[in-house]
Amino acid sequence: MNDPLRQLDQMVSVLVANDQNRTGESIRERIEQTRAIPIFEDVSDEQCEQLARELEERIGISMGFGAVVTSKDFKPWLEDAKANELFEPYYWDRYKKLLQDKRLPGDVITSTDEVTDRILGRMGNPRDEKAWDRKGMVVGNVQSGKTANYTGLVCKAADAGYRLIVVIAGIHNNLRNQTQARIDEGFIGRDTGRLEQRDTRDKPKIIGVGRYDARKAPVSLTTTLRDFNKATATTNTSQIGSYAVPVVLVIKKNYRTLSNLIDWLKEHSAREGTEMVDQPMLLIDDEADNASINIQYGRDEISRINGQIRDLLGMFQRSCYVGYTATPFANIFIDPDADEDVENEDLFPRHFIIGLDAPSNYFGARKVFIDGLPDEEDERPEYLRFIEDNGDLLPVKHKIDHPITELPESMKEALRAFLMARALRNARGQKGQHASMLVNASRFTGIQNTLKLRLHEILKVYENALRVNGSRSDAITASPEIAELHETWEAEYSSVSAWDEVLANLLGVAASAQVIAVNSSSPGSLDYENSGDTGLTVIAVGGFSLSRGLTLEGLTVSYFLRNSMMYDTLMQMGRWFGYRTNYEDLCRIWMPEEASSWYAHIAEATDELLRELKRMEQSNATPEEFGLAVRSHPSALMVTARNKMGSGEKHLLVGLSNNFIETTKLGNDEGIRRRNREAQTRLLEALRRIGKDQGSAEEVSGGYLLSHVPVELVDSFLRDFDNVRESILTDTRPVRDYIRKRSADELAEWNLLVVSTSQSPEPVQDIEGWQIKPVRRKIGGSSLEESGLLAISDKKARLASRGVERTGLTDQQREKAEQDYRASSEGKAKSNFPDRIYREVRKRPLLILFNIRITDDGLTEKQAAFLPTEPVVGWGISFPPSTNADKKVEYILNTTKLQEMFGDPDDDEETELEDD
Repeated sequence: MNDPLRQLDQMVSVLVANDQNRTGESIRERIEQTRAIPIFEDVSDEQCEQLARELEERIGISMGFGAVVTSKDFKPWLEDAKANELFEPYYWDRYKKLLQDKRLPGDVITSTDEVTDRILGRMGNPRDEKAWDRKGMVVGNVQSGKTANYTGLVCKAADAGYRLIVVIAGIHNNLRNQTQARIDEGFIGRDTGRLEQRDTRDKPKIIGVGRYDARKAPVSLTTTLRDFNKATATTNTSQIGSYAVPVVLVIKKNYRTLSNLIDWLKEHSAREGTEMVDQPMLLIDDEADNASINIQYGRDEISRINGQIRDLLGMFQRSCYVGYTATPFANIFIDPDADEDVENEDLFPRHFIIGLDAPSNYFGARKVFIDGLPDEEDERPEYLRFIEDNGDLLPVKHKIDHPITELPESMKEALRAFLMARALRNARGQKGQHASMLVNASRFTGIQNTLKLRLHEILKVYENALRVNGSRSDAITASPEIAELHETWEAEYSSVSAWDEVLANLLGVAASAQVIAVNSSSPGSLDYENSGDTGLTVIAVGGFSLSRGLTLEGLTVSYFLRNSMMYDTLMQMGRWFGYRTNYEDLCRIWMPEEASSWYAHIAEATDELLRELKRMEQSNATPEEFGLAVRSHPSALMVTARNKMGSGEKHLLVGLSNNFIETTKLGNDEGIRRRNREAQTRLLEALRRIGKDQGSAEEVSGGYLLSHVPVELVDSFLRDFDNVRESILTDTRPVRDYIRKRSADELAEWNLLVVSTSQSPEPVQDIEGWQIKPVRRKIGGSSLEESGLLAISDKKARLASRGVERTGLTDQQREKAEQDYRASSEGKAKSNFPDRIYREVRKRPLLILFNIRITDDGLTEKQAAFLPTEPVVGWGISFPPSTNADKKVEYILNTTKLQEMFGDPDDDEETELEDD
C-alpha cells in the first residue's frame, strides 16, 4: 500500500472507529470527505473502493474473550494494583497504538486487551515479595495470533513489575529470529540486530513501539542476529543497572542455549549478587507442545529440555511459567508414558488454563476440513484438492535416492493455480503484498532440492509461453501451456474472475516468481524483508522443519504429500491457517484424501474440547479437571496411538458419554466379513422374533428406524462383531463394558437405524427379509494393499452422513437443538447444523447398521482386485450424555502393534534440535 493510501486508511479508520452506526455507505462517505485533502489527490477511485471493502471487512471482524479455568487458590490482585495506581500501562499503551496503526479491527484489540488482563491477573503478583511460582497454559489456534497475544502479555507483565522476561521460541534459528523481530517491534522498540554490528551499535534504529515513546526501552540480551551468548550478556550487564527497565531474552528451545543461560545466571549471581534471581521472572514457552514435554520412555526419565526449563524456573524466588500451544491435545495433557495423576506433571499448568477465541476472519482447520467439505459425495471441497496421481513418479514412501524425472500432474496443477491466484491478487490491488506457495513432498533434503529444480523448469516453460503467445487473441489454441493455464482457471477460479483479467497479469507473475528450497542446504534463502515495493512471489520447497519454523507470508497454495498420520503434523503444517484478507477464496491445499480425513477428525475433537473448557469455566472447574477431560476424550486414543511409544501395553480411561463412534476401518479377510454378516443376520432374526422387522420400522431419511430395541440385542451384536484392532475406538470390549454399566437405566432401550439410501445407484439387496440399498464408500488403496484393511477414505472418512444423529429425535427436540445452536456465536456464522447438537439432547442411544459397497474409485487395477464383491457390514453408535459421565471405561492399547499399524514418524532428515 503506497504512503498516501496508507495515510488515508489510517485517518478514515480513526473516523470510522468513532462512528456509532458504521455501514458501507457511511464508510464511503468518510473516504470521500477525507479524500478532499490535497495530499490524497493521486488516490484513484479504484483504490478508494478497495479501501472501502477492506474497512467493511475489518469492522465486521470480532473476537470473543475465550474461556478460563483456574485453581481453587486463585487470589485476584490485578484489579487492586490498578485501583492503587501500581500498574501504569506504559508498555501496553505503546503496543496498543502499534496494533491500531497496523489496522487491526477495534474489537480484536479490545478482546486482546481483555484476554491479556485475564492471563496477567492469574500470574503471580510481581509486587508480592514472598516466594511463589505459578504455571499456566494458553491454548490458541494455529497461526491465529498467539505471538501477538504473548507480546501484549509481555508488555503488561513489564507494566505490572516483572523485570526478567524469557521467551523460549521454536527449535530452529529462523523461528527464534522471527520471534525476536516481533518482540523488538512490539515491546523493545529498537532493532536489536544493529547492536550486533560494530558500525551501527551506537546508532540504535527506532522501530515499532519505539516510534511512540523510546524513553524506557527494555534491555535485550539477545538480538535478531544472535541467540543468547554468555560473553555478550556479560558485556550488557552494565545496562541492566537497577532494573528500572525490564530485561528480555528470546532464546531457541535448545539444550545448549538453555544450559548457557542457566550457567550464566549462576555465575552472575555469584559475581554480582542475587539481585537478578530475586527479580520476578516470566517465562513464556512458545509451542509448549514441542520439545518441552516429557518425551522420553520410562517413568523416571525426563526430556533434557523439560528438565532445564524446570531448573531455570527453580533458580528464581518468584517465577511464572506460561506455555502457549495450538492444541488441547498437547502432550502436557496426555503424555502417553505418564501413568501418574495429571496434576503431578512438572510443567502441568495447575494454576490456570485459558482458551483463546480466534477472530471471526480466521482461516483455520474447521473452515478447511469441516465447513469446507460438501455434504454430497459428487461435489468438490471448497479449498481441498486430493492427490491421486503421484504413483511411481513420487511415491509417498520413497528412498533418499529416488529419481525425480517428472512431476505429478497434480503438482503442476497446484503451481498453475498459484500463478492464477497471484495474478488475481495483483488485480485486487495486492501487488505490494507477498504471496507464497508451500511444497512439502519429501523428507529428504536432496529430493527437496531436485523438486525445486523441476518446478523452476516448469515455471520457465510457462513464462516463455506467456512471453511469446500471451498477447495473441488466439493464445489458448496457439500454446498448449496457455491452454493448460486456461484449463486450471476454468476449474479453480472462473467463478471469481474473467480469463482476460488473469491473463493480463500472468506474465509478470511468472517472470517474478522464485522457487526456493528452504532447508539446511540453503539457509537464509527466503527473505521477505528486502523485497522492495513489490511483494515476493515465492514457491517454497521444504519439509516439516520449514513448516514448523517459519511463517510463510501470504501463503495461498499448499502441496502436501507426506505419509505421516502423526498428530503433530497438523500443528507443523499449520502454516495453511491464519488470515487471508480478500484472498481467502483463492486459497487451495493439495493433499491425500486419507490425510484430510484425519485432520477433519482432529479439528472436530479440538473444537469439542475448547467448548468443554467453556462449560468448565461456568461450573468453576479446575485445570486438573480439564486435563483429565482431555486425557479421557476418545480422540486421545487416536493421538496416543500415533505418538511414539515404548513396548508393552497402555491402559487409558476413556469417556464415551455424549460421543459418536463408528467402524471406519473394517477387515477385508473373508472370515471377518462372513462373521460380521452373520452377526447382522442374528440381530435381524432376534428383532423379528420380538415383532420388529422392516414392516414395523419407520421409514426415515437415511433408512428404516426401529424404536425401543432391548439393550441385550445390541450387546449380542457387538459381542459377535469382529472388530479389527486398527479401529481403535470401536473395540467392542470397552464399548460393551460402558453399555453394560448403564444397561439397567440410561441405555436399557435403543433406537436402531438400518441404513438404506434411496439415492444410491446400488441395486436393492435382500438382507434377512429387509430390502436394503447399500451405501457406497471409497477406501484408501495403500491400507488395502499393505494391511488388508478397508479404511474408509471419503472426504470426511465417515461411514455416517451428516445429520444422521438427529434420527430418532422428536420434532420438539430437533427444533430446540437447532434454535439453541443458531443463538450461539458459533451458530450465527454457520449454515449447517453439526451432529453433536442432536447428540446433546438425545435421551436414547442410537445404533446405526451399515451395509457398505466398497467402490474402486481412486484404486489401481491391482488394488481393486482385492475388493470384496458383496457389501460389508459396519456400525456406529451415538451415545447420549450420561449422568455418570465421570465413570470411564478402560481401553488397552498394545503399543507394539500400534507401532506396526501407524509406522514410524515421517520425520525430516534435519529434525534434530539445532545445537549451533
